[in-house]
Amino acid sequence: MTLISTTSNIAESAPDWRDFVEICKPRVVLLMLLCSLVGMFMAGDSLVPLRILLLANLGIALVASSAAALNHLIDSGIDARMSRTKNRPVAQGRIKPMQGAIFVGITGILGLSILAFFINPLTAWLNFASWLGYGVIYSVYLKRLTPQNIVIGGLFGAAPPLFGWTSVTGTIDGGGLILVLIIFAWTPPHFWALAIDRKEEYRDVRVPMLPVTHGEAYTKLHILLYTMILIICSVLPYLIGMSNIFYLISALALGTGFMYWSLSMIFGKSDSAPYDTFRYSIFYLAALFLSLLIDHHLLPVTYVIN
Repeated sequence: MTLISTTSNIAESAPDWRDFVEICKPRVVLLMLLCSLVGMFMAGDSLVPLRILLLANLGIALVASSAAALNHLIDSGIDARMSRTKNRPVAQGRIKPMQGAIFVGITGILGLSILAFFINPLTAWLNFASWLGYGVIYSVYLKRLTPQNIVIGGLFGAAPPLFGWTSVTGTIDGGGLILVLIIFAWTPPHFWALAIDRKEEYRDVRVPMLPVTHGEAYTKLHILLYTMILIICSVLPYLIGMSNIFYLISALALGTGFMYWSLSMIFGKSDSAPYDTFRYSIFYLAALFLSLLIDHHLLPVTYVIN
């Protein structure tokens, strides 16, 4: 009903390719592919075969795009009432639900098929589990059920480096799981910072984000605590011999930056601090994983992880 009343006055227009690209959340998918690439190159000391490099990332991108498009469909009513998302193609009615559903099905099935037939079944199953977790369990239930939605649901979004790892090795190993742990710890402070900035919008659409249910001060404290956990997790690759001193210095420097922004939300007076923290968190993850990749190939180490 909400979607119908919101879009009833919007002129009918056929979607173009840009609308379908938008519902794939391309910036999110690109960040996922960076994490997947790091997982691939960290899985061994040799270069990743071109076939795996291209086909695995294509399959991962298609499955992630399918999950993102499904999220657009499920959240269209909420999106239409929030300033950050009100112009999304489904919320605006440019992409109809049936069109979106067909797109979700085609991209998801194609991506899983590529992974299952050209990479390995384990990677396909892991991607399907992530699709189900984010597209259905998080989008339909967790997001509306508990203020810990992003903590629990973050596990589904933390898996891309493991996808890359299993694409190369065909097994789930400790190194890949540590990369997942880093993203899992990164997700709450990343998203809660945005939730503080958009607190009133989440309140209006009755989504129980932590700043809405427990207040800003409580959320800021938890952002700080999770940032500390993240910094600890980020040095694990060095502690287990998976990386060298270059990565350790990079991880600590980037973590110091994250601590600065977390503390600035608590003690600073800038209204833009939450959104600035959110923006830094994106830079942080990309820079952290790039430094891990550079470290591994410029200063190779030999390690065995069971």
